[in-house]
Amino acid sequence: MFKLSAILPLTAVAVLLAACNSTPIKKVPLPAVTTPPGSATTVVIPPVATKPSDLFKPVSFNDVPGWQQDNLTEAWPAFLSSCSALRHKPEWKEPCTIAKDVDGKDNGAVRVFFEAFFTPHQVFNPDGTNEGLVTGYYEPLLRGSRKRGGVYQTPLYRTPPDLLTIDLSSVYPELKNMRLRGRLVGNKVVPYASRADSLPALAGKELVWVDDAIDAFFLQIQGSGRVVLEDNNETVRLAYADQNGYPYKSIGRYLVDKGELKLEQASAQGIKEWLIKNPTRQDELLNANPSVVFFKEEKIADPSIGPKGALGVPLIAQRSIAIDAQFLPLGAPVFLSTTQPNSSRILQKLVMAQDTGGAIRGAVRADFFWGFGSEAGELAGRMKQRGMLWLLLPKSVN
Repeated sequence: MFKLSAILPLTAVAVLLAACNSTPIKKVPLPAVTTPPGSATTVVIPPVATKPSDLFKPVSFNDVPGWQQDNLTEAWPAFLSSCSALRHKPEWKEPCTIAKDVDGKDNGAVRVFFEAFFTPHQVFNPDGTNEGLVTGYYEPLLRGSRKRGGVYQTPLYRTPPDLLTIDLSSVYPELKNMRLRGRLVGNKVVPYASRADSLPALAGKELVWVDDAIDAFFLQIQGSGRVVLEDNNETVRLAYADQNGYPYKSIGRYLVDKGELKLEQASAQGIKEWLIKNPTRQDELLNANPSVVFFKEEKIADPSIGPKGALGVPLIAQRSIAIDAQFLPLGAPVFLSTTQPNSSRILQKLVMAQDTGGAIRGAVRADFFWGFGSEAGELAGRMKQRGMLWLLLPKSVN
């Protein structure tokens, strides 16, 4: 990682940030600082005026709707995965050590464990409201080849060697978890290529070629996925590696703002249907999101194991979520109360905050991981529900 924190004074950092924009920042969509890698992309984060802990209200487990009805054994593997990443932190040492002796197949025993070692805190937004948006994501499957040819004309890229990722948090602690991305031209750091300009800038950095530009675009939104390679019929995972530094911009919102779709139609399925009807406008729509995600290839030893999220542990279908790590601690148990996609049917589950994402912003905000494959994709694409969150914190921190 390219670091300037040990050598740049305050004025130099200001100059560096200014160098990443050719016009005043307030007029330019390119952010100066971005959040760390997550399930999708990175975006600019405004300062948080309220301390995250001020948004948590301790309550009783009896106040958590659906707590008694949830089958907590289904969440246990995800909790143990979180412990593998958190167990060395003082506040997590005791519960994660005790968890080793809990019968994870006994729903009653798991419930007693959580009630003994954790306190639920209802999460509120800075404006005092307790509801927020709950969306869904999944791990898609694409068809591809290591060589360009035939139907395989759309590239997915590895991280280019000239992409700089600059950590400013040592200079500014308030910028913790934020990054500046760009490239070096002479002695200046300038923005990296946007999606519209990426083809010439990324020539030779192709990881694989796939047969569908739309699927490739949505793979970048999901953050990781699997590709069946025509070369040898091998299936590999493309995992999130980095991003070009531009903020994620919703192409669904673009179509709504243009009057092409109604808000309720702006799902993944609705966008794909619009593209089928308007093939000549494909580049216009996809380039409305300047962000480009770069990938790294991983072998799939066990197809039942999901991709790794921002916590560094595999995601578990319907028991992992992406959150905004500015508000909620990564790895923590969270009880989610929402509804099924495009439905009023209740969905109330204990999940683990194991991922982040460029579009996941706010305290009461979650992206629900549905798993792998087309069925998961259908559910994820249609999920845009209202929901509430309860953060479970170890009693040692209360």
